Amino acid sequence: MAEEFEPALMRAQAFDGEKLAEGIVDWVGMETPSDRPDLIDRILDRVERTFDGLPVEIQRLPARDGCGGQMVIDYRPAGCDGDAALLMGHVDTVWSAGTLAQRPVRREGDRLYGPGIFDMKAGSYLATETLRRIARQGIVPPRPVRVFLNGDEEIGSPVSRGTIERLAGEAAFVLVPEPSYGAPGTVVTARKGWARFDLTAHGLSAHAGGNRDDGRSAIREIAHQILDIEAMNDSERTATFNVGTVHGGTRANVVPDKAGIEVDMRVDDMATAERLVAAMLARRAVDRDIRLEVDGGLNRPPFVRSPAVVRLYSAARALAAHLGLPIGETSRGGVSDGNFAAANGRPVLDGLGCGGGGAHAIDEHILVSTIAPRAALLHAMLTSRHFQSLATD
Repeated sequence: MAEEFEPALMRAQAFDGEKLAEGIVDWVGMETPSDRPDLIDRILDRVERTFDGLPVEIQRLPARDGCGGQMVIDYRPAGCDGDAALLMGHVDTVWSAGTLAQRPVRREGDRLYGPGIFDMKAGSYLATETLRRIARQGIVPPRPVRVFLNGDEEIGSPVSRGTIERLAGEAAFVLVPEPSYGAPGTVVTARKGWARFDLTAHGLSAHAGGNRDDGRSAIREIAHQILDIEAMNDSERTATFNVGTVHGGTRANVVPDKAGIEVDMRVDDMATAERLVAAMLARRAVDRDIRLEVDGGLNRPPFVRSPAVVRLYSAARALAAHLGLPIGETSRGGVSDGNFAAANGRPVLDGLGCGGGGAHAIDEHILVSTIAPRAALLHAMLTSRHFQSLATD
């Protein structure tokens, strides 16, 4: 088995985790909130400059509709053929500009802290840096390598979704270096689908003391809706619901004429998603004198652990064993752009980024000890002919 995985090629790349950490810190030092396309363009400019003089083709898709730009990097040297191996990452974060001034990058032992470092500056850096090294060394991979970076993932990829689906449809397989959760080496082979809904009740205001019965309370209606939706967590085996925000009313002595909620739904499979989205959009008010508006729908389809995904994971597990790296698998309730690729019928392996924790939290961090192993695994997946044969045949 070792000979089949081309051990000379595996030894050709020695990754220095500390040196890679410096590059990750450089990226984290460039704040890129989703609502700042100008700052997203700045980091994409930096990425583009790192490929100066290398035999790659770079396409920039400009920012639009308030969303950050996108970048596609293609490496297609003579001698490689077939559909590309696609790596997908995002450079936007949930952190507002100015966060670094309050919470600068710091290191405590193996933990490297910084806003956006875990989700997912570290993984996106590793994807681009791995491709840069392969191109710089003149390695001819079994098939072309393509890296895609977007700047609107944290807000649902509204602009980049079409590009993601197109690129995934052209790919042999898709690797997503989103954060790794759980034990070191864990990858993601399934993710729930995600839908969100806004429910707004329109009632009738009235004086709460003088003529309360003339009013129709929108808050009362929304209370009914909350209890009913939350109860679906008990009745639905493959979906979960969370009422995340509640708003409404004006004053305590006024019957509220308007109230609303935001609902998050996670779902395991597409058939359930279609059924429950239709049910949510068809909801009606309990009080016939209340008008209930429901908006929303499915943002990301489920990423299902298909036979093709299992084959890709099995190939990665065999390769990781050859490299002496731990690897395991998990499913996640959180979504990624890998959901779009998987729904497009492509084999996807997600969670290939660094280990750590605290996504979207003030203790967000990566484990420095996981940087070099993940870089080595990505490099091997992109350059090993035997791995790619196992993954796609």
